[in-house]
Amino acid sequence: MSEASIEGLSGSPLSSPLIQILLSDSIEVGSKASYELCKLIYSYHPLGAKLVDTPVQLAQSQGRVINVPGPAEDRVIRAFLDEWKNLKCDRVIANCARLARIYGVASIAVMVLNEDSKTPLDFASLANKKISFNCFDPLNTAGSLVLNIDPNNLAYLKPISISVQGIPYHISRTAVFMNEDPIYLDWTSSAYGFTGRSVYQRALFPLKSFLQSIITDDLITKKSGLIIAKLKQPGSIINNVMQAIAGVKRQLLKEAVVGNVLNIGTEESVESINLQNVDTSHRSARKNILENIAAAAGMPAKLVNSETLAVAFAEGEEDAKAIARFIDDLRESLGPLYDFMNRIVQFRAWNVEFFETIKNDYPEEYGSKTFNEAFTEWTNRFVVKWPSLLTEPESEKIKVANVKLRAIISMINSLLPIADDESKEKILQWAQENFNDLRTLFPSPLKFDAKKMAAFKAELDNEKKNSLNKKPSKAFGGNGGVMEADSIGELDSAVIDLLSEVEENRKRRSSHVQSEAA
Repeated sequence: MSEASIEGLSGSPLSSPLIQILLSDSIEVGSKASYELCKLIYSYHPLGAKLVDTPVQLAQSQGRVINVPGPAEDRVIRAFLDEWKNLKCDRVIANCARLARIYGVASIAVMVLNEDSKTPLDFASLANKKISFNCFDPLNTAGSLVLNIDPNNLAYLKPISISVQGIPYHISRTAVFMNEDPIYLDWTSSAYGFTGRSVYQRALFPLKSFLQSIITDDLITKKSGLIIAKLKQPGSIINNVMQAIAGVKRQLLKEAVVGNVLNIGTEESVESINLQNVDTSHRSARKNILENIAAAAGMPAKLVNSETLAVAFAEGEEDAKAIARFIDDLRESLGPLYDFMNRIVQFRAWNVEFFETIKNDYPEEYGSKTFNEAFTEWTNRFVVKWPSLLTEPESEKIKVANVKLRAIISMINSLLPIADDESKEKILQWAQENFNDLRTLFPSPLKFDAKKMAAFKAELDNEKKNSLNKKPSKAFGGNGGVMEADSIGELDSAVIDLLSEVEENRKRRSSHVQSEAA
């Protein structure tokens, strides 16, 4: 029996805080994630930040499409976006969502210089004040977000207000975001209350298994370069000379590289360690662990596995569709945070000074309006929509826009001939707004006065109808009863039908008179 010498093989000592906690025997299936453990997983676990940040980054990877229909739409939108960027609102929302996914709940508070946090926020005066946003994790708000567990209470499992280190904040100054909805009498250790839960809660045990797979990777990497030399063993009598010869063989084998020739005996062989079976089983186990983590975190597996999609997002492949649905749900859940920030940005961007500039540039539209009337108009028309993560090719966008354009034109042609002046104005205003949404076909917005155009069109129709009543034979009888092409496009369909009937009666009477004369 041959002898083997094993040197330098050492285990993985439990040294780091993450290893000490996560690889301890106390972590089992169904174990709760504490505040400290969630913090360690996010800070040190290889998948900690990926589970939390990747979905939020994907959700914010495309900017929102904002529309404020009206005469000064571009100016109003630009002012809003500039203030949104100046306050770094996307970053604040991402930070709050990140903390909520780590611990289960998080909060945003608007901080106004030299103002008491207990008083209601005066939105109208925000434009001239210095403000900032703070994001609080559950440890900052511990005790104030326990939530009410009385089923007969209006505030049952609803976050009302927060308090940070004994300082209360008025509800108008804060926005609370929870990762998932709270469960009755289910205490969340990481959030210090009956609130939402951490994204790590259900995935705790698979995250522990993933660390074991990393240790296995490290051992396989170390042993994959091991060379096994099957040398002829010396006889029963071993002397120093034979030991020296064996040492020389091992040294020559160690130093041999590409281009060298190594001479060994016919009964000897040199091989690398066979890790084929280990590699197959380890790869399969690692994939299953990642899929378990993705399922526990409620995420598509491809986001966790970091696999490249076989088909890009633009083609709408099934995996891409699943990811897009997941991101759409996340965007919808972030809606309250965006609404909270929208209102603050609107009051700061659309202030009195901005209104005065718009009033000077658009005197006909805003000359008779007050600031409050204009601000209310802009906020009521403020429409926000997230673009689809499944982006279409430019050619498909043009086709879709062309279909919409034909539908708009068809609607106009159907409604205008039977509409009164007031309705025509509304129809033209609707058409203008829909035309301006077709940015793929018309990059520059279409602007006209719908009221003037409706009145002008009505006047034009009346003039033509009067001329037809006075001289019907010129329009229809001058060319053998054939109506001119230009007149067809300008007359209402109802008038055309009526005059066509009159022309047919005239022809019949004329033919009857000729037959009697003959």
